[in-house]
This record gives sequence, structure tokens and C-alpha cells, in this order.
Amino acid sequence: MNILHLSTSDLEGGAARAAYRLHQGLNDGGISSQMLVRAKRSIDCSVIAEKSLLTKVGPLSNSLPLKLYPRRGKKLFFSQWFPDNLAKKVREINPDLIHLHWVCNGFVRIETLSNFSKPMVWTLHDMWPFTGGCNYSESCDLYTDTCGNCPQLNSDRSFDLSRSIWQRKQRSWQNIDLTVVSPSIWLAECARSSSLFQSRSIHVIPHGLDLTKYKPIDRHIAREILNLPDDRTLILFGASPGTTKSSRKGFHLLREALASLREVHGSDTIELALLGALKPPNPENFGFPTHYLGQVHDDVTLAMIYSAVDVTVVPSLQEAFGQMATESLACGTPVVTFNATGLKDIVEHQQNGYLVKPFDSDDLARGIAWVLDDRDRHRQLKIAARAKAEREFSLELQASRYVDLFTEILERNTTEN
Repeated sequence: MNILHLSTSDLEGGAARAAYRLHQGLNDGGISSQMLVRAKRSIDCSVIAEKSLLTKVGPLSNSLPLKLYPRRGKKLFFSQWFPDNLAKKVREINPDLIHLHWVCNGFVRIETLSNFSKPMVWTLHDMWPFTGGCNYSESCDLYTDTCGNCPQLNSDRSFDLSRSIWQRKQRSWQNIDLTVVSPSIWLAECARSSSLFQSRSIHVIPHGLDLTKYKPIDRHIAREILNLPDDRTLILFGASPGTTKSSRKGFHLLREALASLREVHGSDTIELALLGALKPPNPENFGFPTHYLGQVHDDVTLAMIYSAVDVTVVPSLQEAFGQMATESLACGTPVVTFNATGLKDIVEHQQNGYLVKPFDSDDLARGIAWVLDDRDRHRQLKIAARAKAEREFSLELQASRYVDLFTEILERNTTEN
């Protein structure tokens, strides 16, 4: 079988990395797999860069309708209205099946899907495919109806941009051959409750990892290479600009939890490791000595970072899955996160980490302390973390599940035709 993945990028962002990992897993398993992307960052010859003028102009053009809503917030919102050249390119490649991933920021126009003559699978990386434009609905459930009065647009009109986008999706996609895959139970339940996908076949397949790369490394060696102190307890969390500025990522609750943790434990033995940010000219005072690790994209260095720390904290309020959590577990490092959305599929409470009461910063502090306070317990958590990754998150397991699904779809398509 020949599979073509459509993704805005191959390596830029978590969704792109998840798509590229699956692409590699399929190729390693003997499946013919290619990617078609706008932003190619790898040197992989099986990844094709779409370089037409329409594709280049897409990101800037996508934002134009949002200018009608000057009071809207800063959350991601995509209308995907600008034309693209993808239907022609896909016909030239002629795959057996098209696998959609994260295709926003002007890459794939909503109406283009109806021009594909092949069966499609769409792996959800957020909620955008079944909403009126937002990537995450937060507390809004209007995607279960027809959108409109969009809180993220700060709109008080029922027929607004979100309703228009919802209607375009409904008209364009009603007759396409589309199967939906979610990486988490929570996101699958959201999709099933949506008006756009409620009648679709929806499967749950967690994202996988190359466990020969994401594996435990001796902590002392990792800390020596990374120039981290060997005699301190280290807490890791993401601190990229997108993380710290997004309320959905829960950074404000982590700040509160760190303040509580400092009151109880002091700051003599605990230090912080921030992934995704370099030290700014005027760094924030988190109450603990802080190490800025910068942006890291290669798997080996990431595995070394996870292995060097004692706990990883992922305080997101909504997350489609949570690859930082699975990467950490694979390296034998326990994870503390809220007992909500996609992350609760990954962390088993007091088995390989701690599931915090949503969205209680005091319990977040208690969870971090619980993981760190008992050395013998911490050792067992580390063992269970790696075991969970080997049991559920290997790339081979993910790829085999997709191959089974692709085979089922193609056989059904052959029979029907």
C-alpha cells in the first residue's frame, strides 16, 4: 500500500513530529509512505515540499478574515479559506490512501478535501477539524451544534466567522470517504460529540515513540554532559513562548504550585530545568535556581534531558495527547499532570506519576512533592514509567495499528467499488 501524509510540516511542532514519527515507523515496517508538507525541515527524500506560490502565500492570507474581529484574543484560529495546489499534486503522487495530520496555517483549504478521490484518514492533533475554527474549544461546547457566538472571536453574533467555517466544513465534507483517528480517549469523545464528526468512524491510536532513542540514560552521565548539578533534585517543564503565553498550557498554575512547593520544601535542594527557552535578559524568579535548556529538536538530546531530571511536570488544561509526557516516561522519568483530557491516558496515578485534581495548583504542588519525597518509591515510579512506554507507546505498535486500519479501509473500498 502507498500512503501519503499531508502535514503542514515534518518536524516543526509537536503535531508535525508525531506525523513524521509515524511516517518513519511505516517505512521501517515495509509500508510505502511519503509526506507532503509546506515547511520541510528534514533532509528526508521521502518528504516532499509543496513550493507553489499558493502554498507560500497561504499563512498570511489565512489571517485576513480575523481582522474583522479586532477584539478577539490571541488564541489560534484558522479559517483555511485560501486556495491551494494540493489536489493536483496528490493526483501526481497517486497514493492508495491520504493521511491528514495538522494541516492548518493556510496549508490545506477546507474545500480541497472534497477534491481528493482517495479514501482518507485524519489523525486529530487538536480539535480544529470538528470546530468552527478554534484549535481548542476550552469551556465552549458550541462545536456540538453549529458554532456561532464564538467566545474566542469575542463575537455576539450567531452567524459569525465560526458559523461560516462550520458550514463550509459541513457542506464540503458530507460525502467524503473519511475515517477519524484520535490519539486519546478524551479527544475521541469530543469528536463523537461534535456535529461534524458524530457519524464518522472514530478510532483511538496513541502516538508512538522510537524506544531505542527514548530510553533511560545514566543520570550522572546525562547531567555531566548537560552541565546540570549532580547533587540537586531537578524538576523539568516546558517553557517555550507558546507554552508560557497560552493559558491552556497551565503555566499560571505551575507558578502557583512552585510557590507552594517552596514554602514547604525551601529552595536548598530543588532546582528547575526549563525546556524550550533560553535565559532571557530579565528572567522570571520562580523561587528556585533555574537552568534554561533552550529549544531542542533532536531525539537523543531530548532523551538525555528527560533522563537527567527527577520529574517532568505537564500542567496543561487541555491536551490532545501529550508527547512530552510519553517521552519522559520512555526515559524512565515520572510525570505529574492534571487528571484531565489526553494526558490522563498516559499517566497512571501513583504508578508512574501523579494525576492532579483539575485544576488545583495546591494539589499540583503535592503531586510534585509526592513523586520526589521517597527515594524507594521514586525508583519504582521510574521502573513503571519505562514499562508503560514499552507496553503502550512503541512506534512499532502504533504503526501496526495504523496498518491494520489502512488495510481494513482499502479492502472495504475495493469491495464497494
